[in-house]
Amino acid sequence: MAQNTVPTSGSSVLDRTSLAGDVVRRIMHLADALRHYQNADLAQLGLTPAAARALYQLDPDHPLPARDLAERLGCDRSNVTALVDKLENAGLVQRRTDPADRRLKTLVVTDAGRRVRDDVFRVLSDSRLLAGLTNEELANLRDLVWKVSDGGCPEPCQAD
Repeated sequence: MAQNTVPTSGSSVLDRTSLAGDVVRRIMHLADALRHYQNADLAQLGLTPAAARALYQLDPDHPLPARDLAERLGCDRSNVTALVDKLENAGLVQRRTDPADRRLKTLVVTDAGRRVRDDVFRVLSDSRLLAGLTNEELANLRDLVWKVSDGGCPEPCQAD
């Protein structure tokens, strides 16, 4: 069976497996392309992907201890220390003593950090690879991605 051939309703399980494999490979290719563009755009902001992810995880209105950031990122606290050092050196984050527990240092997003965090959000939401889709196609794709990723669809979801 040719790689670009779509199986008909009478296709075998092997054809379905082949089709599913093609879908997975295309999703992986799309993810790689998205990551490439995101990394390039993050670099223009002066951030590594890891530093951008750390900044994005910080809520500008609620200071957060480094240990909580490490938990959100799913990494060791020593790795977070290096990321926070980079963000602090760039003027995007400050370490401050927690007024409720003076033994604890919290991470506070600076005004510059808020602006860059907004830029990071725009970079991570970039949809240039989806520009060729109509709004209806984009909604259908969103519903299908929800269906296979988080086990459910947001309302309204017609992808059954």
